[in-house]
Amino acid sequence: MRNIVIALFVYMCSVQLCSAIDVGQVERERVSRRDSVLALVTGAAVPSDSLFITDFGAKGDGTKDCKRAFDRAMKAASKLGGARIIVPAGTYLVKGPIHFVSNVCLDIRKGATIKFDPAPELYLPMVETSWEGTFLWNYSPFIYGKDLHDVAIVGEGTIDGNASTTFSTWKPKQKAGQARSREMNHGGVPVDGRKFGDGWWLRPQLIQFYGCRNVTLEGVFITNSPFWCVHLLKSENIICRGLRYDAKLVNNDGIDPECSRNILIEDIEFNNGDDNVAIKSGRDNDGWTFGAPSENIVIRRCRFKGLHAVVIGSEMSAGVRNVFVEDCTFGGYCKRGIYIKTNPDRGGFVTDLYVKDCEFGDVEDLFYATSMYAGEGLDNDKFTRVGNIYVDGLHCRKATGAGLVLQGTEAEPIRNVLFSNVEIGEVKNAVSFDNTVGVEISDCHIGGRAGVPSQAK
Repeated sequence: MRNIVIALFVYMCSVQLCSAIDVGQVERERVSRRDSVLALVTGAAVPSDSLFITDFGAKGDGTKDCKRAFDRAMKAASKLGGARIIVPAGTYLVKGPIHFVSNVCLDIRKGATIKFDPAPELYLPMVETSWEGTFLWNYSPFIYGKDLHDVAIVGEGTIDGNASTTFSTWKPKQKAGQARSREMNHGGVPVDGRKFGDGWWLRPQLIQFYGCRNVTLEGVFITNSPFWCVHLLKSENIICRGLRYDAKLVNNDGIDPECSRNILIEDIEFNNGDDNVAIKSGRDNDGWTFGAPSENIVIRRCRFKGLHAVVIGSEMSAGVRNVFVEDCTFGGYCKRGIYIKTNPDRGGFVTDLYVKDCEFGDVEDLFYATSMYAGEGLDNDKFTRVGNIYVDGLHCRKATGAGLVLQGTEAEPIRNVLFSNVEIGEVKNAVSFDNTVGVEISDCHIGGRAGVPSQAK
């Protein structure tokens, strides 16, 4: 009997050794897969013809309504087969949305500001859009494009949503509209029957490209958004580079890729009132029915400041995979560094997340993955598969809440996770793992390094 026990122990040890994650192999795979994604991302092709917005009746005096000038410029660009629309220095008041056409680069030059009028009625009639992961018809985003190709917004100028006096005040009034949208989602109501707009208090996004391919957003300064700042919905081949934010109104997420793929987010200076990057793929039934996975997303060399730095979820029912976060740092406080949030309403999956060499200052939680977000859906059975998470080089000065948190469920544990080279100076709760399988920790110092052991006197 003793020999059987010893043999079983040796066998179990060999299984543990064989199943260990090879850190070197993970790193080689990370680089290869990341580079394969980068090879797919080119962004928009920029037209050679140029048009000046001032030639279409716009004045940068901050008082003349330039809405018709932008409409005329877009129409002229379309007739040319594409153009760069140049906005020179000045403040251009726009009373209503700017609707893009294909093959247009909106070039907002240094010293130029596009300032939107905040009156809600100006953003009607409704357009087909999405709100918190549910597809519906609602107020037009301030800058909007659907089913287009090769669209760009570039320059050193400013996009000012100017939404503090109207849309920013709507969140306390949105509950009925929010609940109605979710009922329609869960009930499978056709999207054309989901009409919101006036009286439902669902805020539009500042910039939304929906069903677009070949998109570039580069350089501009973004402020005072009515809701999410940049919403990339069911789109692909996207570059977001060098954007700058001071967007601290309610739910001013920085960049929300949703059901989108092949995306490069780099060199962004975030300063947001909500999540900096929030990766989504539709909510519940709409994610499963109309959505597509968000996948192949590289986030690098960004400076984070706001609520959470990089979030996956909670609207992620179509799944999220192949996300690379690397060489990022902080420009100020973030509540959480990396945050995966889902619950048994969602289904879907989160897999193949690679975090490499990222640093934060003071946070509440450094890395947090939960399958019980907001305590919702706990009586349901749409469990999310979360796994294949590789963290190598994640640092913060202090975590007032927790260092590393994994919260799976009994039905669907979080699987196959590696934490390597995690450094946390001060922490209240170092590690909290529930319902996990195959978690490894290597070369980590949580709460400081132990140093040389003391000697007996």
